[in-house]
Amino acid sequence: ERAWPRELSGGEQQRVSLARSLVGEPDLLLADEPFGALDALTRIKMHALLRDLISRHRPTVLLVTHDVDEAVALADRVIVLDDGKLAVDIPVDLPGERDPSQPAFQRIRRTLLTALGLAETAA
Repeated sequence: ERAWPRELSGGEQQRVSLARSLVGEPDLLLADEPFGALDALTRIKMHALLRDLISRHRPTVLLVTHDVDEAVALADRVIVLDDGKLAVDIPVDLPGERDPSQPAFQRIRRTLLTALGLAETAA
Protein backbone atom coordinates (compact mmCIF):
# COMPACT_ATOMS: atom_id res chain seq x y z
CA GLU A 1 0.00 0.00 0.00
CA ARG A 2 2.96 2.33 0.47
CA ALA A 3 4.75 1.41 -2.77
CA TRP A 4 4.81 3.64 -5.83
CA PRO A 5 3.41 2.07 -9.02
CA ARG A 6 6.89 1.78 -10.57
CA GLU A 7 7.99 -0.27 -7.54
CA LEU A 8 5.36 -2.95 -8.06
CA SER A 9 5.93 -6.20 -9.91
CA GLY A 10 3.98 -6.87 -13.11
CA GLY A 11 1.52 -9.09 -11.25
CA GLU A 12 1.03 -6.50 -8.52
CA GLN A 13 0.44 -3.81 -11.15
CA GLN A 14 -2.18 -6.02 -12.83
CA ARG A 15 -3.95 -6.66 -9.51
CA VAL A 16 -4.00 -2.91 -8.77
CA SER A 17 -5.34 -2.22 -12.25
CA LEU A 18 -8.08 -4.81 -11.81
CA ALA A 19 -9.00 -3.41 -8.39
CA ARG A 20 -9.11 0.14 -9.76
CA SER A 21 -11.38 -0.96 -12.61
CA LEU A 22 -13.83 -2.60 -10.19
CA VAL A 23 -13.86 0.01 -7.40
CA GLY A 24 -16.77 1.84 -9.00
CA GLU A 25 -18.69 -1.45 -9.38
CA PRO A 26 -19.18 -1.11 -13.13
CA ASP A 27 -21.81 -3.09 -15.01
CA LEU A 28 -19.32 -3.61 -17.86
CA LEU A 29 -15.59 -4.30 -17.58
CA LEU A 30 -13.49 -4.04 -20.74
CA ALA A 31 -10.25 -6.02 -20.54
CA ASP A 32 -7.88 -5.87 -23.51
CA GLU A 33 -5.09 -8.46 -23.13
CA PRO A 34 -4.95 -7.87 -19.35
CA PHE A 35 -2.60 -10.78 -18.68
CA GLY A 36 -0.38 -10.60 -21.75
CA ALA A 37 2.76 -9.35 -19.97
CA LEU A 38 2.59 -11.76 -17.04
CA ASP A 39 4.62 -14.90 -16.45
CA ALA A 40 2.75 -18.23 -16.49
CA LEU A 41 2.37 -18.61 -12.70
CA THR A 42 1.21 -15.04 -12.16
CA ARG A 43 -1.21 -15.44 -15.06
CA ILE A 44 -2.80 -18.48 -13.41
CA LYS A 45 -3.18 -16.53 -10.15
CA MET A 46 -4.72 -13.60 -12.01
CA HIS A 47 -7.20 -15.90 -13.76
CA ALA A 48 -8.34 -17.16 -10.35
CA LEU A 49 -8.55 -13.60 -9.00
CA LEU A 50 -10.58 -12.44 -11.99
CA ARG A 51 -13.02 -15.38 -11.65
CA ASP A 52 -13.41 -14.60 -7.94
CA LEU A 53 -13.98 -10.88 -8.50
CA ILE A 54 -16.50 -11.55 -11.27
CA SER A 55 -18.45 -13.91 -9.02
CA ARG A 56 -18.54 -11.26 -6.27
CA HIS A 57 -19.16 -8.08 -8.28
CA ARG A 58 -21.06 -9.63 -11.23
CA PRO A 59 -19.99 -7.26 -14.03
CA THR A 60 -20.28 -8.27 -17.65
CA VAL A 61 -16.70 -8.70 -18.88
CA LEU A 62 -15.52 -8.29 -22.44
CA LEU A 63 -12.09 -9.93 -22.49
CA VAL A 64 -9.89 -9.61 -25.54
CA THR A 65 -7.18 -12.24 -25.73
CA HIS A 66 -5.12 -14.08 -28.32
CA ASP A 67 -4.62 -16.99 -25.92
CA VAL A 68 -7.06 -19.78 -26.79
CA ASP A 69 -6.57 -21.60 -23.48
CA GLU A 70 -7.17 -18.37 -21.57
CA ALA A 71 -10.37 -17.76 -23.51
CA VAL A 72 -11.71 -21.25 -22.77
CA ALA A 73 -10.63 -21.04 -19.12
CA LEU A 74 -12.31 -17.69 -18.44
CA ALA A 75 -15.18 -17.16 -20.87
CA ASP A 76 -18.81 -18.18 -20.95
CA ARG A 77 -18.75 -17.47 -24.68
CA VAL A 78 -15.87 -17.19 -27.15
CA ILE A 79 -16.14 -15.15 -30.32
CA VAL A 80 -13.50 -15.25 -33.04
CA LEU A 81 -13.33 -12.36 -35.46
CA ASP A 82 -11.91 -12.75 -38.95
CA ASP A 83 -11.31 -9.60 -40.97
CA GLY A 84 -13.69 -7.73 -38.68
CA LYS A 85 -16.49 -10.27 -39.12
CA LEU A 86 -17.85 -12.81 -36.68
CA ALA A 87 -16.31 -16.14 -37.71
CA VAL A 88 -17.02 -18.32 -34.67
CA ASP A 89 -19.37 -17.96 -31.70
CA ILE A 90 -19.05 -20.80 -29.19
CA PRO A 91 -20.75 -21.03 -25.81
CA VAL A 92 -18.41 -22.39 -23.14
CA ASP A 93 -20.48 -24.41 -20.71
CA LEU A 94 -17.97 -26.33 -18.61
CA PRO A 95 -18.98 -27.58 -15.17
CA GLY A 96 -16.86 -26.81 -12.09
CA GLU A 97 -13.21 -25.87 -12.32
CA ARG A 98 -12.04 -25.46 -15.88
CA ASP A 99 -9.30 -28.01 -16.24
CA PRO A 100 -7.44 -28.03 -19.58
CA SER A 101 -7.28 -31.83 -19.38
CA GLN A 102 -11.10 -32.10 -19.49
CA PRO A 103 -12.30 -33.62 -22.78
CA ALA A 104 -14.91 -30.84 -23.16
CA PHE A 105 -12.22 -28.17 -22.67
CA GLN A 106 -10.07 -29.87 -25.32
CA ARG A 107 -13.00 -30.09 -27.78
CA ILE A 108 -13.66 -26.36 -27.52
CA ARG A 109 -9.93 -25.64 -27.77
CA ARG A 110 -9.64 -27.76 -30.94
CA THR A 111 -12.66 -26.06 -32.49
CA LEU A 112 -11.14 -22.63 -31.85
CA LEU A 113 -7.68 -23.58 -33.09
CA THR A 114 -9.20 -25.05 -36.25
CA ALA A 115 -11.21 -21.85 -36.80
CA LEU A 116 -7.97 -19.90 -36.43
CA GLY A 117 -6.31 -22.01 -39.12
CA LEU A 118 -4.22 -24.04 -36.73
CA ALA A 119 -5.81 -27.43 -37.33
CA GLU A 120 -2.49 -29.28 -37.03
CA THR A 121 -1.94 -27.68 -33.59
CA ALA A 122 -5.43 -28.64 -32.50
CA ALA A 123 -4.68 -32.36 -32.33
